[in-house]
Amino acid sequence: MQQNTFLSSSSTGFHKIAYTEWGSATSKVPVICVHGLTRNGRDFDWLADALQSTRKIFCPDIPGRGKSDWLKDPALYGYPQYTVDMTAMIARATDGTQQIDWVGTSMGGIIGMLLASMPNSPIRRLVINDVGPFIPLAALKRISDYVSMVAEFVDVDQLERHLRVIYAPFGITEDKDWRRMAENSCRTLPNGKLALAHDPAIARNFAALDKDVDFWPLYDQIRCPTLLIHGAQSDILTAETAHEMTQRGPKARLVEFPTGHAPALIDKTQIEVIAEFLA
Repeated sequence: MQQNTFLSSSSTGFHKIAYTEWGSATSKVPVICVHGLTRNGRDFDWLADALQSTRKIFCPDIPGRGKSDWLKDPALYGYPQYTVDMTAMIARATDGTQQIDWVGTSMGGIIGMLLASMPNSPIRRLVINDVGPFIPLAALKRISDYVSMVAEFVDVDQLERHLRVIYAPFGITEDKDWRRMAENSCRTLPNGKLALAHDPAIARNFAALDKDVDFWPLYDQIRCPTLLIHGAQSDILTAETAHEMTQRGPKARLVEFPTGHAPALIDKTQIEVIAEFLA
């Protein structure tokens, strides 16, 4: 595992994108793993560790998260900017192979769907973790409530307790996994306390939402083989939407796990399902 960066751009100038790279040079198609709204690329440590013997894996931090730069204009925190940034990530990852496999959790799944729906998309296989082309407004408002929280923590123990509450639906069961997530989810403030490793300003665009998200027409344009992972208790991806995703567009293969939103991709069974699909 190694940490790297590259430059992407927006209307306000250049910004740094940080990413974690796993595995060694290989002729096989690389894998790009993209996290959820307030998370970062280290969420895929477990999956990347399992795949790295045969694949090269890239786990970027979307701007405003992890070790990537925060955007100067918070209005730019949205999918148009994220697709630009991840196009640059694809260019860095492919290195002549012309194809990539994509694993996306929640927001990362939406970015993957947007890129896979484009003509001549380089995405060969798409894994969507607990999100779909229809998202109820009530679920979006729930996420907005905790994204907008600005909290300070005296130490990692306190931050971990906070994560155990807000991310309880992830289905994480091992203390060591919660601790690793906490250590990868914090930044140090000037006063010496800790905060979550994301820009609180990413909540601004969420606050303006007033209706369900619906982009079925884009999903219908996807042609690559698609695996859909569904947390059975998820409020972001309903059972009805998950079923419909198996009937239209790429006709995704559906696998369910007994979690909420979103399966953490730490459990061995979840990792094996993805590894088999990407093989």
